[in-house]
Amino acid sequence: MYYRQINYIVQPGDSLDTISRKFETNAERIKYENQLTSNIIYIGQQLVVPVIAERNIYIVQPGDSLYTIATKLGVSIGELQRINQLRSNTIYVGQQFVIPEEIDEDYYVVQEGDSLSSIAQRFETTVGTIKTLNNLDTNIIYINQRLKVSEIDERQTEYVVKSGDSLYEIARRYNTTVESILILNHLESMNLTVGQRIKIPAYSEVIVNIDSANVRQRPGSNFRVIAQMDRGARLPLIGVQGNWYKVVLFNGNPGWISKTVSTLRAYDGSNPIIQILGYYTLSEGPTLPSSYQSFVTNTGNISQNGLFLFRINKDNPTTIEKFGQFTDEEVRNLVRIGHRHNVKMLATVHNLLYAEGVELAKQVIHELVSSEQNMVAFAENLVRLVERYGLDGVDIDIEDLLEEDRNRLTQLYRVIGRVFDARGYFFSTAVPSKTGPEDPSVFAKPFDYPKLHVPTDQFVIMLYNEHGWPGSGPGPVVSIGRMEKVLRYAITVMPKEKIVAAVSVFGFDFNLQTGRAAYASFDRAMTLAKQYNKEITFDEETKTPMFAYTDEQGVNHEVWFENRESIKAKAELADRLGIRGLALWRLGMEDEGMWDMLESEVVVRKAGLEK
Repeated sequence: MYYRQINYIVQPGDSLDTISRKFETNAERIKYENQLTSNIIYIGQQLVVPVIAERNIYIVQPGDSLYTIATKLGVSIGELQRINQLRSNTIYVGQQFVIPEEIDEDYYVVQEGDSLSSIAQRFETTVGTIKTLNNLDTNIIYINQRLKVSEIDERQTEYVVKSGDSLYEIARRYNTTVESILILNHLESMNLTVGQRIKIPAYSEVIVNIDSANVRQRPGSNFRVIAQMDRGARLPLIGVQGNWYKVVLFNGNPGWISKTVSTLRAYDGSNPIIQILGYYTLSEGPTLPSSYQSFVTNTGNISQNGLFLFRINKDNPTTIEKFGQFTDEEVRNLVRIGHRHNVKMLATVHNLLYAEGVELAKQVIHELVSSEQNMVAFAENLVRLVERYGLDGVDIDIEDLLEEDRNRLTQLYRVIGRVFDARGYFFSTAVPSKTGPEDPSVFAKPFDYPKLHVPTDQFVIMLYNEHGWPGSGPGPVVSIGRMEKVLRYAITVMPKEKIVAAVSVFGFDFNLQTGRAAYASFDRAMTLAKQYNKEITFDEETKTPMFAYTDEQGVNHEVWFENRESIKAKAELADRLGIRGLALWRLGMEDEGMWDMLESEVVVRKAGLEK
């Protein structure tokens, strides 16, 4: 069903039921569009009423993404972006899309009997071009694989003013606001001249400039407060009305904040624009502090926080246990801090670090997925966990899995997705990385990317396993080359806007005699370099800092780690590939200079627009 919106003034005798019948819509949709918490309305109240539209207009619904809309309408994401002049993948509830009348696919889903040759012939391109666009090493393809078949430049950053143009028309065309265009281009008036070059904002946000600011349900100081934000909180901008900015909150809900308590910023896309998911842990020892200080100091450049504080209970895998020593109030305080800085807060629930080891971890999941009853019970317990702490959703981190449970894990995710969708909670998952369906990694093999991603809102691909495991030899935890190869495979089997690339902020000190690798935070790496008076070099091929030293026993070591420069390279790649962003494992181990880099050389987009 496709909708358009009209404004309606409540008349004497009106009720939500009579209005819904009058416009052939439904009362619940009216309540949602107007953020009503009850059926009470009053004479003179202005309501937004969604009514059935012609098929050439689509109104974004809760839970929509560009991928789901494109699938629903039978068009490609690229065509949807082109016809609506969208320069990013961000959308918001209530946004109106023009539906393309003619389909010009830039992606194709492989069908039975297809070959690269037949696909190239159909789209009037070459096999070589398709292989380059999809980073394919061979001509082997498989059913349901999503292939890019044409290259469209989606990064238009300038517009040349034509006769009859106005800022209002340009803003509407590019899905931005007049205020954002004015600020980005340092314009002092609305007047335009033919031939004038206008930078088009790729992303806009407002930043709270007082100690505490209210976000309201509607534009006006008499409307209900739905959130409070602390100084420095950043909120994505989606509209302007009078003296009020329309923004998006961490949970995806729209709200309104006064211009008098916030500052508008607009960005042209010349720097990477990505989300940052920061993983939070308790202290791991005297040299590995908890993530608390890193989190509370850098909330402005964190979009989401995954609290690595929960584990699947080995004695009853349908339940969740605390992972470490902490109180409920400590977690609730973290959630309050995050929400007051517009950070989406997630419970990371895992099956790791049992005393009995990896085989027990696999058996825990085997029991969990052994029946539909277990799956439903687990999903309901996840809901209870979210509601106990006031969280926004979960990030399921199942890493040790029997290959025989591959399909059952997908079924578990379908159950979680169904339960979470019904309640409006966010469902993220973190999975091991692979470069393709035939990747030899036994660790990653049980994870079926094409099916597993479907019920999720976010797909975090954990890239930190290139080096550092027993027998790996020395090298970077995540080289830029492997990162790109993994992501180029992933974007052929799922929407790229759903993908988050999880990278390390730590490194390893490799003992070249024993073959063992010791965990090394940035500070530990710096201490070793200073202790042995070694100069740090930046390996351009892998985009990773490293140095070598010989210890007091004459044993040679290599230290490979991460710093602001290596994380910047990964942020640039994430932006270039069009994925959602980066996840950082973990907060508290990083180069503090990374945050300065994110502030000045990257635009960290807050969460909420994706759901």
